[in-house]
Amino acid sequence: MQRAWKRVKANKGAAGVDGLDIDQTAEQLKQAWPGIRERLLSGTYRPSPVRRVGIPKPDGGERELGIPTVTDRLIQQALLQVLQPLLDPTFSEHSHGFRPGRRAHDAVLEAQRYVQAGFRIVVDVDLAKFFDRVNHDILIDRLRKRIPDAGVIRLVRAYLNSGIMADGVVQERYQGTPQGGPHEVDRELERRGHRFVRYADDCNVYVRSRRAGERVMELLRCLYGILRLQINESKSAVASASGRKFLGYAFWAAQGGEVKRAVSRKALATFRQNVRWRTRRSGGRSMAPVIERVRPYLLGWKAYFGLAQTPRVWRELDEGMRHRMRAIQLKHWRHGRTIYCELRALGAPADVAQQVAANSRRWWRNSGLALNRVLTIGYFDRLGMPRLT
Repeated sequence: MQRAWKRVKANKGAAGVDGLDIDQTAEQLKQAWPGIRERLLSGTYRPSPVRRVGIPKPDGGERELGIPTVTDRLIQQALLQVLQPLLDPTFSEHSHGFRPGRRAHDAVLEAQRYVQAGFRIVVDVDLAKFFDRVNHDILIDRLRKRIPDAGVIRLVRAYLNSGIMADGVVQERYQGTPQGGPHEVDRELERRGHRFVRYADDCNVYVRSRRAGERVMELLRCLYGILRLQINESKSAVASASGRKFLGYAFWAAQGGEVKRAVSRKALATFRQNVRWRTRRSGGRSMAPVIERVRPYLLGWKAYFGLAQTPRVWRELDEGMRHRMRAIQLKHWRHGRTIYCELRALGAPADVAQQVAANSRRWWRNSGLALNRVLTIGYFDRLGMPRLT
């Protein structure tokens, strides 16, 4: 429990329906833990409902997240520490999501190897609201076969059934789970010798022909149907691997036939949209707060998409961001006289400062010309703005 508490505390996170954050929960547990422990051991513990939070999706719609109380996150983490070593060895080697020592990059690299080996057709399957529709009875039945402990099974079911609180009303649920993967589908794909990669509910199967791909798609419809899971036909397809994205990445054929990794068009569009939102032209005269808003996003995006083998795209994104930052800086300075004085203070020649100041209201056009010689790459480096290149 102490190890679980350290992990929960390190993960931070928001309060659940009880409104208690990490520190407040720590104080409460000093008095409440003996009673909670007794209810856990006797099988009478009942988790609190999770707090529902809707996160907007880039393509519209909303992704629903459930935030348990800190106390329930503690118990769930303790359960995970015991169950994971027992369950993880039973998962497919081709499954990478939510597993220790594995990450999305491993899945992308495995997919790239299949495409490079000549399996250029992908069966790209998207499950409709997978985490909302996992059948509890089927899940518990599979778990019971691997974990012969009635108390643990009872506690896991209690968490699955704990309900969602929305607008002050608790809604019961009979399907849905925060994380997971169709384990038996993977085993059947392995038995048939298919080349596939899974990351949670994202699964791609790589074959040599469209005809083979259509056969695999029919097989998957049947297998998922047994688990009462539905394929989202509008987002699933049998298609060329170069025309589909996987975990935000796309594949392209370079000179000589080498398959390389790229950031998908959709991910690039989302990046630009997020940068615009985080650097929206608000009032103020300092660039520091603007860069501080965008810095964590840039660092996280660079860490995830660092596998991409497209240096030209990185350069274009960097140039576009600096162009935007220069326009924002001019907007902050606003008036021609202020622009002139600020540029001179930064060491700009008088003629350059005069040229920029003379077009003081044309922020976007102005920021791509002489201003580049003053607000240089080094200038933004000193302000702490990360580079993607």
